[in-house]
Amino acid sequence: MKVAVNSRLVVLFLASRPKFLVASAAPVLVGSAAGYAVTGAFQPVLFILALLAIMALHSGANITNDYYDHLSGNDWINKNPTPFSGGRRFIQEGILSAKATLLAALFCLAAGSAIGLVILYLTRSVFILVLGLVGLLGGFFYTARPIQLGYRCIGELVIALLFGLLPVFGSYYLQTRALDAVVLLPALIVSILIFLVILVNEFPDVAADAAVNKRTLVVLFGVPACVWIYRTALIMSFVLAIAMLFYQVAFFAGVFYLFTLPMAVLAIKFANKEDLAKPGQYRANRITVLLHAVGTLSLAAGLIVFHLYNSAV
Repeated sequence: MKVAVNSRLVVLFLASRPKFLVASAAPVLVGSAAGYAVTGAFQPVLFILALLAIMALHSGANITNDYYDHLSGNDWINKNPTPFSGGRRFIQEGILSAKATLLAALFCLAAGSAIGLVILYLTRSVFILVLGLVGLLGGFFYTARPIQLGYRCIGELVIALLFGLLPVFGSYYLQTRALDAVVLLPALIVSILIFLVILVNEFPDVAADAAVNKRTLVVLFGVPACVWIYRTALIMSFVLAIAMLFYQVAFFAGVFYLFTLPMAVLAIKFANKEDLAKPGQYRANRITVLLHAVGTLSLAAGLIVFHLYNSAV
């Protein structure tokens, strides 16, 4: 019995797609590092709570996505699932029932909300309250009916906000109790990187998405146009990094991010209309996910190095 319970818990944990939770951890790391760069102080309790809250909400959003893509038929008709797209497919494979999937999603969202209430108690901040509500509702209604943000041509923008600008500024605020323009450029780069992850993972799903009227950018504009959207957005992240070189606090973050340029060149090479439309070919997805992880770590490291360097001189 104990083995069966443990096995069930492992299945529920895997349903959250834990290897992709770096997408929610990354903005918290960058925002907290920016706060440390500016003030030289670090609030470890608030950092850990923010990390746990956003990862729980992200887990809930992932599982919610599986449940409602099951209801829409999206995951059932997807003939080209990849390790990066097409859902966890536990419902389709008979590993979890639809009911268990929904309950798991609600549990994760409730856990994230409970941690958020602790943060709210510690900070007494209306800004944190609003941010938490936006994160909770945005994550749930990304695919949940009747709103289904991810089905209405704005899903990519919603993700860029929920896993970029908003948590970067929120994490910075938790460390500094201030909202400063200095964090804007790093936050925009984080937003672009997660936007690219979402966009590149839409290419393998385009046929299934179109069949259920899930209007992603790739469904709306087609593969060739979205290849150029992908490349343009990626190039813009490096334009922002160059702009960061002119801001003292962000200088090292900009330099460190520029070191990821070889990966970006590979990403642009792999993101071509022939490969992206080819079943079983997902090297562009892999390099984009890697670039997001390395790029955000580079930004955080550069911000931390600025404070260490500034303290030394």
